Amino acid sequence: MTSDAGLDESGADGIALPTEDARALAGVPDGFGRFWTPYRMAYIHGEGKPTDASDRECPFCLAPSKEDAEGLVVYRGSSCFVLMNLFPYNSGHMLVCPYRHVSDYTELTDAERKELGELTATAMRVCRQVAAPAGFNLGMNQGEVAGAGIAAHLHQHVVPRWAGDANFLPIIARTKAVPELLEDARVRLASAWPKGE
Repeated sequence: MTSDAGLDESGADGIALPTEDARALAGVPDGFGRFWTPYRMAYIHGEGKPTDASDRECPFCLAPSKEDAEGLVVYRGSSCFVLMNLFPYNSGHMLVCPYRHVSDYTELTDAERKELGELTATAMRVCRQVAAPAGFNLGMNQGEVAGAGIAAHLHQHVVPRWAGDANFLPIIARTKAVPELLEDARVRLASAWPKGE
């Protein structure tokens, strides 16, 4: 199926994606087509998220209790640790988390806040060394309404960025192109992590 704009509107499985021309809708036409993405409701409704806010099901509480490869742990500090994001925006997407199960930045101790910042900076330096990104997105979403996938456990995103790394695939094909396996990225980053930091 091809739209008026000439874009192929079939998904990765070859099935036509649900689009419609806004000119046929009631009201004043706005010139936009509509690309319906009902599959995103799974994310919105929290499928696969822990069912409670306790540390019993929290993946960020469970990760440090596993072997590094199984828990995707890159580095273990004294009050915080670094791990790979299981659902990365880009190759090398890391998370910096406190070991303690706290949800809000204001709940961190001074020592946790300091180490979280230091590990974020080290994660950027290590990623620059092994992957040469052109930039980074850093951030933490506080609360579900702000976009936190797991709001009960604070985590800082460290997302490496390269020119041209965002394209049409996530929208058109429901696919995010991540060119490196998580374990391969974890091993490269962990191996380059400064010893004693």
